[in-house]
Amino acid sequence: MRPALSPAVLAELRRPRSYPAVSIVMPTHRREPDNAQDPVRLRNLMAEAREKIEADPEVSRAGRSDVLTQLDHALDEVDLVHAEDGLAILAAPGEYQVWSFGRTAPARVVLSDTFLTRNLVAAQAAERPYWVLAVAADRVVLWDGGRERVTEVSGHGFPLVRASAEPDPQRQERIGDSPSTFRDKETKTFLRGADTGIGKVLTADPRPLYVVGDAAALALLDAVGSIAEAATEQISHGGLARAGAQTVHQVVAPAVRAHAADEVEGALAGLDRARSRQEFAAGLDEVWLAAGEGRIDHLVVEENLRTTVRDDGEHLVPAEDDQPGAREDIVDEVIERALGTGAKATFVPDGTLSGHQRIAAVLRH
Repeated sequence: MRPALSPAVLAELRRPRSYPAVSIVMPTHRREPDNAQDPVRLRNLMAEAREKIEADPEVSRAGRSDVLTQLDHALDEVDLVHAEDGLAILAAPGEYQVWSFGRTAPARVVLSDTFLTRNLVAAQAAERPYWVLAVAADRVVLWDGGRERVTEVSGHGFPLVRASAEPDPQRQERIGDSPSTFRDKETKTFLRGADTGIGKVLTADPRPLYVVGDAAALALLDAVGSIAEAATEQISHGGLARAGAQTVHQVVAPAVRAHAADEVEGALAGLDRARSRQEFAAGLDEVWLAAGEGRIDHLVVEENLRTTVRDDGEHLVPAEDDQPGAREDIVDEVIERALGTGAKATFVPDGTLSGHQRIAAVLRH
């Protein structure tokens, strides 16, 4: 399975491919007994994909062989034992990708010249990703955070590790002691590099940032750069630059929850102001139309909103899953459309938007 999506990865997924770009999407389950059906569903969807590829006259013989081989490679990589709530297998000539994500999705097989990304986009937004920067005098670690876990980042120059400096006996003779770690010039230079590095990460993938370290480390990071001061929260807790993922997640969890609660409160206040200005849409039909026109500035949606509709040409109307033209993941489609036009998306607890049919939006001027 692959790491969490970033804007750069998402842009790469969205680029056109040589036909056929095959997308296999399905719901998965984390626990027994529901997960017993996942291997069967996967086999059926893989068989459906193969049939579609082999029956499609637009697929060349070489393209057919290539894509079928990529699907075989992808199948070998699937790990249903550690499944989340959804699975996407993406294959095209010369490449394949396997994504596990924390949001359910309807089962489907799509052949096109682009990959189906709406479920991945919605799942990534619902995950509320964040960064954790664990700081010490000789080590700075970056963590990729989500609702259930954090994962250490090996890239973007992280982790930063500073070789231990040898003591300076001549200095000790002059002043009678060894220098404080956090007054040391090399430490300042080291942490200035960390400040620059996380700044580049935030530019490429803006998220809430939680900076953790003992008080002296946080104070020096404040002094040498601007990132710590601009962080969502600083958490005074030593030892996390060498701690495991579970410990880091536990330490930052209260701050992450508090920030999420603040975001919900701010989103609801924004909806109230938008209503008074008549820059407001509510209900799936209105919001879907606004998303298609690129008019959404801030989308607010209940976390587990799922509904099946069909488009009658003017409006979305309720539909059964097996009805011709039914769109089971219309909410994910709305989320992807809104984010694709620069909107912000906030997920709120179920029942929060009961007066607005569970989905609403602040519209652009």
